[in-house]
Amino acid sequence: MWDLAKLSSPPSFRPAEGIAEEGVDAVFYDGRPYRGRPTEVFAWLGIPDVPADDKVPGMVLIHGGGGTAFAEWVRLWNGRGYAAIAMDTCGSVPGGKPGQRPRHAKGGPDGWGGYGQIDRPREDQWAYHAIADVILAHSLLRSRPGVDPDRIGVTGISWGGYLCSMTAGVDTRFRFAIPVYGCGFTTDHNFAGSVTGLGEERAARWMRWWDPSAYLAEARMPMLWVTGSNDFAYTFPALQKSYRLPKTSRTLCIRLRMPHGHTPGWAPKEIEAFAESVLNGAQPLIRVTEQGCEDGSAWTTFESVSPVVKAELNVTFDTGPWKERKWKALPARLEQQKASAQLPGGTTVYYLNLTDDRGLLVSTEHVEVMSK
Repeated sequence: MWDLAKLSSPPSFRPAEGIAEEGVDAVFYDGRPYRGRPTEVFAWLGIPDVPADDKVPGMVLIHGGGGTAFAEWVRLWNGRGYAAIAMDTCGSVPGGKPGQRPRHAKGGPDGWGGYGQIDRPREDQWAYHAIADVILAHSLLRSRPGVDPDRIGVTGISWGGYLCSMTAGVDTRFRFAIPVYGCGFTTDHNFAGSVTGLGEERAARWMRWWDPSAYLAEARMPMLWVTGSNDFAYTFPALQKSYRLPKTSRTLCIRLRMPHGHTPGWAPKEIEAFAESVLNGAQPLIRVTEQGCEDGSAWTTFESVSPVVKAELNVTFDTGPWKERKWKALPARLEQQKASAQLPGGTTVYYLNLTDDRGLLVSTEHVEVMSK
């Protein structure tokens, strides 16, 4: 669907006059045609000062619903020694209120989801343009002096996580991908009605064209999936089916009751640690090797360079909507490279969290307990 040969070439770009933030450049770069006319995409671009003979790694940053390109996010990564680019995927520029961002003259289609656009030509729908915008941003970042094109990752938050997980299966030049909250299998999300309400044929078409599940199996890079136990939008079943599709290494970071938002979505320390391990050879996160349950005891084995200092069993006794389930953290036993804990009676779902001496957390897969 996407012409990767064209999208892999650096797009032309120009300064975005009248838009400014300290320490980063405001630019418009060329996007894909929309309804027969050319488009431009707004982005913040920041590259740390580096010696002429040195190159820094890079990050592509995808905002979520109600958001826009965030200069603060670019500066966050610049402060870590990374080049970064954050684009607006909805034909807008920064400013205004969430959901009311000012549009610019050469913007592409509005987000989010593009459900009402399903009968347009594919190339005139939001998800087509949003994915193209991300790939073009990657191509632009790779082309900049001082940036190492072979050390670039991507992360996205909420709808940006949806786009990140889809992009992982389309643009395999990325060294890693970190979807936060967002994932595929939209008909299992808490907003599934936005798709099913289209009617059987149109819903099937939307899922075939625009659901990340149609692309994730093609992902070729390690992935870190970050979310919370009670996310209001993206459910555990949808997340699990999503992270099981790629045939590459995966790491899960699932905190109890993690808030949903842009700032909480870029705050987890595990994101930087994962990037550092892949791109700069730093100590990796804990790696879960196996998990299971025997005689009512849930267990996991793991490998870790950093000492693992805490293990917890997270359980819920509830059924019903995932976002409303109450979770409880219980201490688990640590014995060498294994953690285990007895499941309380009435447990309906559980997973284990492991924390190393840096305070970095990884999770096992969640398991739904079959009632006897």
